[in-house]
Amino acid sequence: MLGSPVLEILFLAGIAVFIAYRLYSVLGRRTGNEQPPYDPLSRRERVDTRRTAANSKDDNVVPLPRAREIVRPPIGGGVEAKIAPGSALAVGLEQIRQVDRNFDPDVFVGGAKVAHEMIARAFAQGDRAALKPLLSEEVYASFEAAISAREKAAQKIDFSFVGLKQASLEDIGLRGRIAEVTVRFVSELITATRDAAGAVIDGAAGVVREVTDVWTFARDTRSGDPNWKLVSTAGAA
Repeated sequence: MLGSPVLEILFLAGIAVFIAYRLYSVLGRRTGNEQPPYDPLSRRERVDTRRTAANSKDDNVVPLPRAREIVRPPIGGGVEAKIAPGSALAVGLEQIRQVDRNFDPDVFVGGAKVAHEMIARAFAQGDRAALKPLLSEEVYASFEAAISAREKAAQKIDFSFVGLKQASLEDIGLRGRIAEVTVRFVSELITATRDAAGAVIDGAAGVVREVTDVWTFARDTRSGDPNWKLVSTAGAA
């Protein structure tokens, strides 16, 4: 998987196995206040994190679909075609291309979609091994705390990823040598948290609901590691 353009994304997978190829302007500002464990399936508050993921020494790589397996949009209909010339997104994209000429926003977003589902599913299943290589240390700590609390209370999550309705760029650019890309995901999920007796205490069994997440992925452009990691999460603004 090394050398794969999709891995350029992971982080992008540095998200989605199953949870997600995103936070700054819209969601990445740090307040310094401690936040409760983040639950990507029910709670929509922001989890502020520091951008240490890009410097991680973790060599684990989660296989994602190869670039050729990602359906590319027709010429003129890709992600970049929707970016207005001279806009903040256009400037940010150019910044990243100055240090990574192979960066492709279509491939990135395609990988981010996969990562988003991977991360959401892994969180619901309590799959720490799948989550760890995809998340920054801070985001992983928050997810792990939520999983541990769930296990301690003997709670389980019924989860179905119905589909992804939208994945769009919210922010992109360089912060020093750290490339960051924020993506807004609008997905349809079925989630229900059950207590030890099997009673639903959160969500609704069999009910499809729309969920909006804004996730930021980061990668150190000086590193030989092509993977992106999820460094910040938030719900809809």
